[in-house]
Amino acid sequence: MKQNFLSTGLLLASVILLTLSCQKEVSKQEQLAEEIATTIGTANNPTFNLEVILRGEDGRLGHVKFRQDVDQSKIVVLGTWVRGLETNHQYLLQRAVDAANVVDGDCTSTNWLTLGKGLTPQSILTDDNGKGSEELWRDVSAVASGTAFDIHFRVLDATTMAIVLTSDCYQYVVR
Repeated sequence: MKQNFLSTGLLLASVILLTLSCQKEVSKQEQLAEEIATTIGTANNPTFNLEVILRGEDGRLGHVKFRQDVDQSKIVVLGTWVRGLETNHQYLLQRAVDAANVVDGDCTSTNWLTLGKGLTPQSILTDDNGKGSEELWRDVSAVASGTAFDIHFRVLDATTMAIVLTSDCYQYVVR
C-alpha cells in the first residue's frame, strides 16, 4: 500500500513538473515569436528588416526577404522569389522610396529603381512551373544610419514592362 501511494505521488509530481516545464517552453516560444515579429516588420511598421509580400492577379505571388546585417558595409540583401508567373520568363524587381524622413505610411513615390546585384540590374528567371528566385543586393552606405523612409515594390515583366506584382507600403530604417 505504501509503495502504491509512493508511486502515485511520484507520478503526480512528475506530471506537475512536466506541465510546468511545458508552460515555460510555451512562454519562451511566445516570446521568441514576438521578437521575430518585431524584427521582421510588417506594412507600416518601421524596422531594419522587412518581409515584403507582392501580390498580383490569379494567385500570382512574390516575396522579398529584405535584410540589412549589422556591419560597416551597409548592404541590403533582397532574397526574392516569385510564383504563378509565366514560365521560363524574365521579370524585374523595382522599388520606389518617398523622400527621406517623410515617413507617413503612404507611398507616393513613382521614382522606380530596378534592383539587382548592386548597381547592375538583375532579372528573375522563372522555371517550367512559373517559379523563380534570385538573391539581389543594394549598397545603402550613402544613406545615413537612422534614416527612415516609406518604400514599396513591384515586379515587372522584363519584355513588356507590364506590372505583374505590387506590394503594400512599408517603412524602413537604415542601420
